Amino acid sequence: MISEQELLQKWRSLPQDKQEELLNFLDFLHLKTTAKKPPLGERLRQIRSRIVASGKPLLNADEIEQELATRRGGIQGSEE
Repeated sequence: MISEQELLQKWRSLPQDKQEELLNFLDFLHLKTTAKKPPLGERLRQIRSRIVASGKPLLNADEIEQELATRRGGIQGSEE
């Protein structure tokens, strides 16, 4: 079994982008192995909190529509 010291040594030798990639993978593994996931609403609130804490501005309604259209290949949603 690998020791914590060995893990830290390997971690420190990685470039910043690879450290972030590894953290994302560890988050994925943790979520996958966690027996009970919080409800979707709670997970979305957690994501929002992390975005706000990062200092990134949240999207307004127009920016959300633009993002959706971009992801749909330029197709706009129905206007009601």
